[in-house]
Amino acid sequence: MKRKEKSSGGGANWMDTYGDMVTLLLCFFVLLYSISSVDENKWMALVKSFNPDASPTAVEESGSQGPADEASEGMSIEESEEALAEQAEIDRAIEQLYQALVDYEQQSELGASIETTRGDGYVFISFDDAVFFAGERYDLLEQGQEVLADLCAIFDTAADSIDEIRVMGHTAQLRDNQENRVENDRFLSSNRATNATIFIQENSAITGARILSEGYGQHRPIDDNSTAEGKGHNRRVEIIITGRDVLSGAGSSVEQYYTQRAGGASQLPDTLG
Repeated sequence: MKRKEKSSGGGANWMDTYGDMVTLLLCFFVLLYSISSVDENKWMALVKSFNPDASPTAVEESGSQGPADEASEGMSIEESEEALAEQAEIDRAIEQLYQALVDYEQQSELGASIETTRGDGYVFISFDDAVFFAGERYDLLEQGQEVLADLCAIFDTAADSIDEIRVMGHTAQLRDNQENRVENDRFLSSNRATNATIFIQENSAITGARILSEGYGQHRPIDDNSTAEGKGHNRRVEIIITGRDVLSGAGSSVEQYYTQRAGGASQLPDTLG
């Protein structure tokens, strides 16, 4: 009796080929997805690996979409390079401003009542209320005027790079189970911020349009109101100095105000242009 020959199994080899093809297609689409959003820094590193002399505008010429590309949309290469250079100079000025404020804090007799920090494009200064004001009052103390005069001199060193100075007044809740009287609370914090703002405007090179005052009352505490020390921390004046951002395309804070007021179309008055 003739035996039936065993199958070699070759009929299933097409599945191996099909599996390889699907895997390759998957890798291909993953690759397409990965290059659809190129990180600007990584792309520049790649560009520089081929051309060490490449400038940041090489990213624009390559067609990738990143922050520098969006900021310079509609600019020539020369204008884009000028904007990047100007922003770098502004950033240096804000860094030097921050260092000068830190040095002042460390050298001042009131240094323990002053705290200076820095974020992306801004400097934040916080003062215990005793630096500027007596309890429940909003007229500037003599030592408060001296501190603000010193700060104005420091602000002036970076006046061309400052976009906005925002002065914020805060109070503390007097009773744990009862909020302060709204009228007194708001007026006290607003008047303290306003008097500090007036002094800065009268004694610095920063224009009035770029100096703002805000009163928050008791509503943004940073410590527990159940202790005298905590209340002292909550009664405070804060100042935020923001650097100009020439790459965002949104314009200065003053320009943004008029743009918002006009519903999107910038209408900056000629007197502020």
